[in-house]
Amino acid sequence: MNTRYKIFSKGCLDVIPLLIPVVPFGVIFGVIGIESGLGSTVTFLMSIIIFAGSSQLAFVQLYTGGATTPVIVSSVAIVNSRHFLYSAVIAQYLTKVKLFWKIILSYFLTDQAFIVSQKYFKEQPKNKDRHYHLLGSGFTLWFVWQLSTIAGIVLGEVIPKELNLAFAVPLTFISLIIVDIKKIDHLIVAITSGIFAIIFFNLPLRTYIIVAAAAGILVAYAMSHTKLYRK
Repeated sequence: MNTRYKIFSKGCLDVIPLLIPVVPFGVIFGVIGIESGLGSTVTFLMSIIIFAGSSQLAFVQLYTGGATTPVIVSSVAIVNSRHFLYSAVIAQYLTKVKLFWKIILSYFLTDQAFIVSQKYFKEQPKNKDRHYHLLGSGFTLWFVWQLSTIAGIVLGEVIPKELNLAFAVPLTFISLIIVDIKKIDHLIVAITSGIFAIIFFNLPLRTYIIVAAAAGILVAYAMSHTKLYRK
């Protein structure tokens, strides 16, 4: 079996456990898109073009709420700004990868793909084909997300509201961080970000996400420069 195919397949398999809450998340978006009057075509194209669940939900909510185009665009950009952090981490492993690959991989760089592929990159520092792992994990999530969106579009009128599928949204992100909380300092950073997110939740344009991320980064930086946590 081709080595690249093996790496690609591993990426596909590694991300599967993190996709369990993604399915209802995608269904929710499909349902909300139809209920908001966007239509099946626009709703589906959003999952292909934007390809970011939380940003897509923000888009729909703002659109149906009558927000202006600048507000919608800036809000979606802010919600997606966490990908700057993902890119900064992943970039160090892709310095020798061609620009074409970087463009493709940037499209597939999602929360779940970042979690599993970053771990693989650390374990395979000298593997020149390791980027196929990110391609596999990212493509698998993309495929599942599109199917889930289609399911939401088709079944939107059938799914009863009593199911309250909205629980899948926070569950998705909880499943991402829980696997990486292995030490007390990791837990402190997560709690700090959570507290700041709650305190500044009412900031305009969802900027509480930036504030919470910045707070977590500052705390992590401070702890990494103290004798207690330096190892």
